[in-house]
This record gives sequence, structure tokens and C-alpha cells, in this order.
Amino acid sequence: MDFFAIGDTVLDTFIRLEDAEVHCDVNNEHCTISMRFGDKIPYEFAKVVPAVGNSANGAVSAARLGLSAALLSAVGKDRDGEACIARFTEEKVATNYIATEDGKTTNSHYVLWYGPERTILIKHEAFEYKLPDPLPTPKAVYLSSIGESGVGLHDPIADWLEKSPETLLVFQPGTFQMKVGMERLARIYKRTDVFFANKEEYQRVLGSTEADVKKLMKEMHSHGPKTCVLTDGGEGAYGMNEGGVWKIPVHPVGTKPYERTGAGDGFASTTTVALMLGKSLPEALAWGGVNGAFVTQKIGAQEGLLTRAALEHELSIAPPEYKAESI
Repeated sequence: MDFFAIGDTVLDTFIRLEDAEVHCDVNNEHCTISMRFGDKIPYEFAKVVPAVGNSANGAVSAARLGLSAALLSAVGKDRDGEACIARFTEEKVATNYIATEDGKTTNSHYVLWYGPERTILIKHEAFEYKLPDPLPTPKAVYLSSIGESGVGLHDPIADWLEKSPETLLVFQPGTFQMKVGMERLARIYKRTDVFFANKEEYQRVLGSTEADVKKLMKEMHSHGPKTCVLTDGGEGAYGMNEGGVWKIPVHPVGTKPYERTGAGDGFASTTTVALMLGKSLPEALAWGGVNGAFVTQKIGAQEGLLTRAALEHELSIAPPEYKAESI
């Protein structure tokens, strides 16, 4: 196995709004979406997308890029769970580590989509996560969003990977993993080989108001991650390792997004795959930027993910300014 993803599986229902307002502060930050209260509000259309979630998206991305991929997750014994497993099978993601739990409901999120942005209503079922016995021997573990019930899983993951230094650990924390705090997950941060988060998430995890991306990555590195990658919306993305710091601009396709859900997952997982294939960090950032941009052209986190051949073609025709530069 090349790529072993760990995290929640979700069924997303996208609701394309056509009657809403967005309000931001004077710095165009801290935005809120509003709709008329106590009224019937029309929407353009709705679309159900099964088998998503940070880790699920990462596994599908890796499989499309030609790696053998599996996902450790859980779904309910219901129609939504069946749809998720069927979808993973279609995408050639191994499902033998996905538990189906009686009496539980598959995670279901509602995506309020207005313009290119979205607000997601989330609810996580309390699944009983546990590592398999025997443990697999993957080349990389991709750890991301797990609900509150899975906090105890991080300790056996740390036990396992501390004894398996040859396995690449990639950590892209989800909402609850950020909420629970760096101290509780200190062993995970210390063992992490590659860390992914956006600028605001770096600040949240570190409890910092620092705006300088270099300083944020340097501080994160001090907690353990060997390679730190930071995404910053329209500013592009940054990567730091022992060789230096690089910036990659947004791929031209991504400058006109249709819907942004999952772009960060596409970027992180594809950058990871490139590193696994022996690419340098600057090269890997370019790979990630292409797939992240193409995700924004479709609905949901997976439809826009490219195959390796398609991604390499896009890299071959990218404008000369699309490259990672040392900063």
C-alpha cells in the first residue's frame, strides 16, 4: 500500500443559493452570509456528493494519480454509507478498513453555496475508531479530519508511527483536531513529516496573530513537522523545509473558481503524492497547485481531480510564471 488515509467520511449535499447577502468588515474579512428570516428562500439546485471528507478526498486524489490507496474510516449501516463505499470502490480506493456501524448514521453535511464560496453545516457521528490488527505497512499515512469521538485514536497512531520511522506521516488537521489543541496532539505534531494548513489555521493552531507566513511556518516547524506547507487563498501557497522557503502562485485555472470545496485537500494530497514520487518541494507545490485549481472548476471536492497524465500535461503547458520561487 502506498497511501493510507485516516479520517471521517462524509456525504455532502450542495445547495446552490441565489437569494442571499454577504457582509464583511472594512478589511473584507470576518464575512457573514444572511438570508431573510422566517421566509421561503428559493435555491438554484441541490447536488448530493458521497464519499468526501479531507482524508477521503486525499485517498481518491492519490488513487487517481496512480498510487494504491486505502482509507480507514467509518460509516453508518444505511443507504448513505452504502453510497460512500460504492463510490470509493469506483475510485479504486480500498474499503476493507472502512467500518460499517449498526445504529449509527453516516456523516452528512449541508453546503450552502453562494458565489464561489460556501458555508458548511456539519455534524459528526460518534463512531468507534480503532486501528486494524494487523497494521498495514504503507509508504505514507495521511491523517486529517476526525470527529470528537476519534480523539483517542491519535495515541495508538503515534505509538504505531513512532516505531515506523520509514513511513511518511502527513498531517492536515481538521476542525476538531485544531480545537483539541497542540498539547493534546503533541506526539502527532512531533512525528509529522509534512504539515498542511491554511494561514488562518496556522494562527489558530499556534494561538498566534502573526501574519508573516515564514514566521508561522518556522514556529510550526519548531513543534516537530519537518516540512511545513501553508496555503493563503489568492496569494498562493508556501512551503518550507531544510532547503529553504518557496512560494507558488495560484494556477491560472484557479483564478476563476466555480466552487472551492476541497481545493485544499486536492492541493495537500497531490503535493504529498509528488513528494512520494521523489519530486522536490518546489516541484511538488506546482503539482498540488494544479490539482487544487482544477478542483475549483467542478462541484465538490473530487470531480475536478486529475489523473497523473492529465496533471503532467497541464504542467507542461502552464505559463512560465507558474513555478515555485525561493523567497
